[in-house]
Amino acid sequence: MEKQLHVITTGRQNDDVLVKIAANIHPYITMLHVREKTKSAKEVSHLIEHLQKAGVPSSKIIVNDRVDVALCLGVNGVQLTHHSLDVSQVRIALPEMMIGNSVHSVLEAQDAEQNGANFIMYGHIFKTASKRDAEPRGLDQLQRVVDQIKIPVIAIGGITPENVRNVIETGASGIAVMSGVLEAESPLQTVKLYKQQLEVWDAHNV
Repeated sequence: MEKQLHVITTGRQNDDVLVKIAANIHPYITMLHVREKTKSAKEVSHLIEHLQKAGVPSSKIIVNDRVDVALCLGVNGVQLTHHSLDVSQVRIALPEMMIGNSVHSVLEAQDAEQNGANFIMYGHIFKTASKRDAEPRGLDQLQRVVDQIKIPVIAIGGITPENVRNVIETGASGIAVMSGVLEAESPLQTVKLYKQQLEVWDAHNV
């Protein structure tokens, strides 16, 4: 299966900048996660509408936390976290919705799978500026999570084009990047570098 590249918004860019970047990079990514913690439901919905009008396919958009927004705007799905609705609640109410779940341990990953998540996001794997005070979980812990569940595991946290191969060698189904792409000097060129590393892996492991 082709390895996935998820890009997650940082909450630090205005809508116009973000929409312009997304319109350029979406052909090279699997999913765009709209993770805007400080925005209201109305503001998130407006951002998604702008993304859609700019040509970003709804099938590539995932909304962080806001199940209501995801449902109303017909995007691909929702990414749930520890403060969101439970995976089981959303799965029962919306059987067809794509549900991702952010987890930080093997037990949480197993619970997410049992409760109906389609995939999990696990991290942070390496040191990252957004989590300076927290120890990274590392590749060994990522490997343990991958080995314990059957649904796809997307790794996040400090992933660069240079360490993509090490991450994917654990059996992870893909990677997620935030500022590494969206705040790069050239988001388009950077996302192509990530994509290239994943394609090289895919080509050698058909």
